[in-house]
Amino acid sequence: MELFSDEALAIVVPILVYWVYSAMYVALGQSMDKYRLHPRKEEDSKNLVSKRDVVMGVLLQQLVQAAVATVIFTLPAGDISSAPYDKYMKGSSSSTSYLNLARQFTVAMAVLDGWQYAWHRYMHTNRFLYRHVHSWHHRLVVPYAFGAQYNHPAEGLLLDTLGGALAFLASGMSPRASIIFFSLCTAKGVDDHCGLWLPGNVFHLCFWNNTAYHDVHHQLRGSRFNFSQPFFVTWDKVFGTHMPYVVEERPGGGLQARPLLNSAASDNRKN
Repeated sequence: MELFSDEALAIVVPILVYWVYSAMYVALGQSMDKYRLHPRKEEDSKNLVSKRDVVMGVLLQQLVQAAVATVIFTLPAGDISSAPYDKYMKGSSSSTSYLNLARQFTVAMAVLDGWQYAWHRYMHTNRFLYRHVHSWHHRLVVPYAFGAQYNHPAEGLLLDTLGGALAFLASGMSPRASIIFFSLCTAKGVDDHCGLWLPGNVFHLCFWNNTAYHDVHHQLRGSRFNFSQPFFVTWDKVFGTHMPYVVEERPGGGLQARPLLNSAASDNRKN
């Protein structure tokens, strides 16, 4: 694998996106406090893990992620290389090529959403898995940007790394296309955990599954709802685990995502 090959970039770029995009939110600091979904002081008073441990946990997950991706890209299968992609692009009109890319991204999104919903929900309903595995992520009662990938190593491998590998293989995308797709996934995950409800945020405009939606899940009252990630709320709607909410001003300043518990209970009864 060349140093700057598509395969190498597909491994490195999403990790760089994670830390650069997270750093942007950290750099905003107190200037964005009026858009925060939780008071800044609650990051220390409510969370059950130090930021140092979060950074170390994320780095461990990303190391495993890079190792698995390296194995996949070195498999002796010509379909995984960028050569067929380059040949296809040269022999097709730009509109056809973009349509094919859109199809691949749609398949990858659907596979990743289904995989993560199933496992995420199961990790909440299985007491052993929640206590010993998924509870790591919920040590962050008040999420922040660079905690997006803080998980138990087993969960990081199962949900994120293997889920991403399955989406990559099922969609048939090339390593070059995966640079874009997994950078998008990474930025979306960081944004979902950033704790800021910023006006004009493109992710909030394009997806109902967003910062406030996932923040509800991290609240103790919402831990049985809003399992869908990273893109759509489809599976929550289908299986009655969708928790509606309203973003409103918080007493004392800032904003809050308030779960509409009665609406969620009504949806559960219907299903």
